[in-house]
Amino acid sequence: MVQKVELLAPAKDKKTAITAINSGCDAIYIGASNFGARKKVPNSLEDIKEIVDYAHKFYVKVHVTVNTILTDDEILKAKELIQKLYDIGVDAIIVQDMGIFKLAIDNKLPPIALHASTQCDNRDLEKVKFFDEMGVSRVILARELSLDKIKEICANTNAEIETFIHGALCVSYSGQCYFSHYIGGRSANRGECAQACRKKYTLIDENGNIIAKDKYLLSMKDFNASRHLESLIDAGVKSFKIEGRLKDENYVKNVVAYYRQEIDKFASKTSSGRVFLDFEPDVRKSFNRGFTDYFLDGRKRCFNFESPKSLGEKLGKITKVGKDYFEISNGDVSKQDGLYFNGNGCLVNKVEGKKIYPNKMDGIAVGLDVYRNFDSKFEKQLESSKIKRQIGIKFFFKNGILTVTDEDENSVNFTLDSCEKAKNPEKMKENFITQLKKTGDSDFYVKAIEISEEIPFMPISQINEIRRTILEKLMNERLKNYKRELQKPLKYVKFPKETLDYKANIHNQCAKEFYENCGCEVCEMSAESGAFPKELMRTKHCLKFAFNMCKSPKKLFLIDEKGKKYPLMFDCKNCEMVVLAN
Repeated sequence: MVQKVELLAPAKDKKTAITAINSGCDAIYIGASNFGARKKVPNSLEDIKEIVDYAHKFYVKVHVTVNTILTDDEILKAKELIQKLYDIGVDAIIVQDMGIFKLAIDNKLPPIALHASTQCDNRDLEKVKFFDEMGVSRVILARELSLDKIKEICANTNAEIETFIHGALCVSYSGQCYFSHYIGGRSANRGECAQACRKKYTLIDENGNIIAKDKYLLSMKDFNASRHLESLIDAGVKSFKIEGRLKDENYVKNVVAYYRQEIDKFASKTSSGRVFLDFEPDVRKSFNRGFTDYFLDGRKRCFNFESPKSLGEKLGKITKVGKDYFEISNGDVSKQDGLYFNGNGCLVNKVEGKKIYPNKMDGIAVGLDVYRNFDSKFEKQLESSKIKRQIGIKFFFKNGILTVTDEDENSVNFTLDSCEKAKNPEKMKENFITQLKKTGDSDFYVKAIEISEEIPFMPISQINEIRRTILEKLMNERLKNYKRELQKPLKYVKFPKETLDYKANIHNQCAKEFYENCGCEVCEMSAESGAFPKELMRTKHCLKFAFNMCKSPKKLFLIDEKGKKYPLMFDCKNCEMVVLAN
């Protein structure tokens, strides 16, 4: 039996959410008016309600992020928000703050599904088991895990497991980065990350020797796990997440359509409807810093030290440089394309044969690899795309009753009460079938029509009205039969640690009481509450590995663009690097 898995797409706003749904996702995740880890992209309850109503037509789920840590005042406001989200039909809430789980245990929340955010630092079996035994519906894993580790977690827990498969990578374990808060008071755990990892740094040793100067030493490539989909499905992953709640509509359309096609090769979707594409999706053509499958099957060079900007698709090498033009070995370049090479970039002003005339010639030299990070033709194709999603239906006519059934076995009837026989039964049947097929831009497309007896005479206008009426009835039946997953009761269970410091991100009294009820001593509140973060970030990305210094005993330091120095600590047993506060 073919497994069902969920493709989960990001949305920054209503328009992007509708695009994601039309492009084939099974669920979307989006921020509400507050308390989301992407503070720049809030959405009103009215907009989320419209998204829910549209999504549920296709049995697509809507998850809302309430995944920042909260103050004592905010936890009460979050409670009110979650109630309103439940009331408008939202399917699940993505949560970081343990205070929200305490509210659920205390029966102060509606029975909305709760998902433990990757911000909860879900990187080992013990932590996932904790949430599983608590009763949490779903756990979203850390991005750094190997296939073997994911398989182990899936095999030993009952909660749904969600993993990322595409998009930007945080260099730090999620929920464990205090760099942005430390340098400027903008907390990643509060939705205000200043992306210190995308800045330039110099790497020096204890003697002041420069190992790398003014490079983006903490900047990761973008995640692309497409070649591992079958293995992840076999491992037991139930939901595949695309990162990108700040990405534009074209990005979401292209990437979602691509993964819809890829996942369909190995599993069936959890939602309904067929996507009718009018373009060929290609993730290389959307924003990316180069791709990595990170640590899924071993340590690799997952970083891009040259630039945190989009790399795009590789075209070829520069073969000739003229006064105001250059040529490359291959690649169909167009006017207004954006090109990237060796940390530099340019826009194409015009193309004449093999000659490419850029808006600037800085850094252009024979032998450099050229990438296209903005494909003007492809972007225009995406913008003008008439992509649509429709639900397959079948019509049956027998005993004077027209029945329509959708792909989820929802069914409604319409009695044809006309008594007048058609003078030309074959022509009448032909007209009837033709008009039923005209679903146009509705939410349905016709897969089959079976006629078991003669059709009574009806004018074309009447057939069209019957089609509109029966399809409206069918959609109402679909929505009536939509099954929203409810959160089962949660309970306190023993937490795998005895004591907790600032790295537990305990920012309110409710969260503190939660951990105490789980058998933990809270020694320190969050860094955002005033605790001093000794570790600014802990990461699987290792600069010793990057510069072939794994066996070197030398102490290393990062220096930022303002000259501030950060000691590095290396946990070689776990193959981790830690950036320390100074």
